[in-house]
Amino acid sequence: MRRADRLFAIVQILRRARAPISAQRIADELETSKRSIYRDVAALIAQRVPIRGEASVGYVLERGFDMPPLMLVPDELDAAVLGAHWVATRAEPELARAARNLIAKLEAVIPAHMRPAILEPATSVAPIDAQPAELISSADLRRAVRSGHKLAIGYRRANGATSERTVWPVLLGYRDAGRILAAYCELRADFRYFRTERMTFARVLPQRFPERPSALRARWRQAMDEERVRFQRGRR
Repeated sequence: MRRADRLFAIVQILRRARAPISAQRIADELETSKRSIYRDVAALIAQRVPIRGEASVGYVLERGFDMPPLMLVPDELDAAVLGAHWVATRAEPELARAARNLIAKLEAVIPAHMRPAILEPATSVAPIDAQPAELISSADLRRAVRSGHKLAIGYRRANGATSERTVWPVLLGYRDAGRILAAYCELRADFRYFRTERMTFARVLPQRFPERPSALRARWRQAMDEERVRFQRGRR
């Protein structure tokens, strides 16, 4: 790997890290020596890249620093194109349109020698049947997830029984066939999954649920981890 590429890669590693990361971990990922990482980080700091080093802890990239967003290496461009094609073929119309716009923007601004990665991509997604019809707006669901507002939904179970729920949305999961809303259900006082094609209505309420969205998501992850442990024990 050229040194310029390694410097860029170090910044990318630090950008995605959610905690201080050691020189050894960076060196292992980039398949180089720890001494090289020390020199490279010193060079980045000399170029005014806001990296802080904490003894026995690791390196941290200060918030607010960014690099030109289209300095993509081929693997990153393949990942972006593959992800955009998946969304364009499987998401609701608003996100599908946004994915197609993203591909067009990438094609317009990347260097000419990289355009074949978009025009003739090395990756593809399998075709799927038509998505099931839905009565609700996934944009409203995503907005509620981001803002931390409660949702009132109508839900039809597989046996045809219907109910109305007030839920605290955690995230909207995308699958090859349809979408699933993970949420805390006030009726059941527990986390539940709701298939969006079975929702008869979804209305964003003015009330926020009584905890930060990040805290609710952490609690949901913990509940899912505990459920996986119980499942694995039951298989023994």
